[in-house]
Amino acid sequence: MADEEGPPDLSARLALRERPAGSPLMYQTWGKLLFMHWPVPVAALRPLIPRALDIDTHEGRAWAALTPFTLWGLRPRFVPELPGISRFHELNVRTYVHHRGVPGVWFFSLDAARLLPVIGARLFFHLPYHEAEMSLEERGATIDYRSRRLGHPPRPADFRVVWAPSVALPEAVPGSLEFFLVERYCLYAEHRGRIFRARIHHVPWPLREATASEWTSTMFEAAGFATPGGEPLLHKGGPVRVEVWPLERVQEP
Repeated sequence: MADEEGPPDLSARLALRERPAGSPLMYQTWGKLLFMHWPVPVAALRPLIPRALDIDTHEGRAWAALTPFTLWGLRPRFVPELPGISRFHELNVRTYVHHRGVPGVWFFSLDAARLLPVIGARLFFHLPYHEAEMSLEERGATIDYRSRRLGHPPRPADFRVVWAPSVALPEAVPGSLEFFLVERYCLYAEHRGRIFRARIHHVPWPLREATASEWTSTMFEAAGFATPGGEPLLHKGGPVRVEVWPLERVQEP
């Protein structure tokens, strides 16, 4: 069980922006990405996250997010891109955690429109990936993004957002809410009681303001908690080219 430490200090957050030592496992690019964030009570998330992880907070508030985006250029190191596999849409349901002072992302679910990457991510990264039927339609600057989880989940997991980017924003200032939400350079996963961490590296997120003319979602409900009230805080992110390092075990059961 975690000792419920306070949030990591700014130096710990900044340190993760440095490129890790060694060689990455794979490369990919993320773009057409929308960050949709809501403040949520820590108590609503605590039962859904391993006790070995502390929930990360900004000014005492936890945050949960939906992040629809398109991924392309996916390839392992020394392997070329594969047609039909290296580009697909994805939708993440996430919050923020830390382990012994190292902040990162916890994924409640990850939906993707390609079966082989779903299987690979489940096998090699212990992440809760699901296959989904997804589409992205662009009308000028407006993006109409839809996702419907396939298979037989215990409850619906559907999503749609119609959104558009607007003015460019400066790079997120260390210590700001935007920095807390988007400047994340590792992920956590759990498997058989063990906690794992994987590092990533990319340039700081290029951000724009964004607006959504409509959106509907049952993604949070599928993860086990209610969709937060109020309108989300929106940012358009990317594109960024991402390097991904292998999982490392950080805690035993």
